[in-house]
Amino acid sequence: MANTDKLTLIRPDDWHVHLRDSEALRLTVPHTARQFGRAIVMPNLSTPVINVAMAEDYAHRIIEHIPASVDFRPLMTLYLTDTTRSEDIAQINISDWVVACKLYPAGATTNSAHGVTKLDKLYPTLDAMQRYDVPLLIHGEVTRTEVDIFDREKVFINERLAPLHRDFPELRIVLEHITTADAVSFVESTSKKVAATLTPQHLLFNRNAILAGGIRPHHYCLPVLKREEHRRALLTAATSGNSKFFLGTDSAPHARSKKETACGCAGIYSAHAAIEIYAEIFDRANALDKLENFASRFGPDFYGLPYNNNSITLARTTWTIPDRYSYIDEDIVPLMAGSELNWTLLAQ
Repeated sequence: MANTDKLTLIRPDDWHVHLRDSEALRLTVPHTARQFGRAIVMPNLSTPVINVAMAEDYAHRIIEHIPASVDFRPLMTLYLTDTTRSEDIAQINISDWVVACKLYPAGATTNSAHGVTKLDKLYPTLDAMQRYDVPLLIHGEVTRTEVDIFDREKVFINERLAPLHRDFPELRIVLEHITTADAVSFVESTSKKVAATLTPQHLLFNRNAILAGGIRPHHYCLPVLKREEHRRALLTAATSGNSKFFLGTDSAPHARSKKETACGCAGIYSAHAAIEIYAEIFDRANALDKLENFASRFGPDFYGLPYNNNSITLARTTWTIPDRYSYIDEDIVPLMAGSELNWTLLAQ
């Protein structure tokens, strides 16, 4: 798999990405497709993707921006609302594109205003998902204003997720972009039906990266970065070899002007160098031998998909991430902008 200078992996997949739509796809799709064979595409567009027809239309808009030399497939999701019907879930079984449904608690993050207000309203839909074996992808935070923002994931797990898993034990659940030791413990202690994705930012940084020495809006995301003890727990999970934890970048582009403002948007853009950054993280943890399973095997295993039939190679070569990329009619500041990385994805 690896020597001291090169690392060859089964082509990895990104099990959580925001590509946005329209002109944004000119940047986000080529960046994602250069390294990943597949990606689970989030449905929280300004007009949410709430049925199979909308998801398939969105998939074809994405495909228009895949470079001709690249083998990449978007895997689509439906945005759950209080009124999502069992019939919408049944349609997933005959779709060539849709593979899962996404639960956003209303008001939890970007474009989540149409999300679920009360989980019990969704129980008939969740029952259909369990019957049709459609995975449920969860943004796991409560949104009550009296709950401290640093506690919202923990409270969601205790108040919402644990009862949901009890009531639907055969429903496949991915707790996405986990941020706490509490989430790690929950996923480790539950059945094989429950898994989690881990982002590069939550493996790299604790909340000091946002707040210490001045506010850094380009490190602001939701769920928000937590204490160092939580970051260490996430890193241990990612590098443990436990198949319940796998790669999901949550790469989420916002133009620079939307981040550097009085009320900046939540989201970190990592699609420009995601696999190189994960390689850096695993290298620092002396766990490069665990990266291929985390990036290329555990996700497909959970989703019941084959591994990609080609590979990528990373070289131990230092390069500097650009300070910005052109994005729509302005620019975007990427994760680790201006920083040096020690791993480079070689041209395929």
